Amino acid sequence: MFTVGKCLLRDRLLDADLTQTELAEITYIPKSQISEYVNDKHVMSLETAKAISYVLRCNIEDLYEWKSVTDRS
Repeated sequence: MFTVGKCLLRDRLLDADLTQTELAEITYIPKSQISEYVNDKHVMSLETAKAISYVLRCNIEDLYEWKSVTDRS
């Protein structure tokens, strides 16, 4: 199992040579919301992560660090 870690959106934007504002314009996601993701104030919904990963041409998994969690069953 895994849990979501640090958001890597800032890095993916740098890789794609896009600004937060440009991503907001392309995806119609408010810039303030993009900023909250970049600053780890909110975790993206699956639908948002899919839209952003599509624009940035990366996998959804590339938008966050993923921490392994030991199954305690």
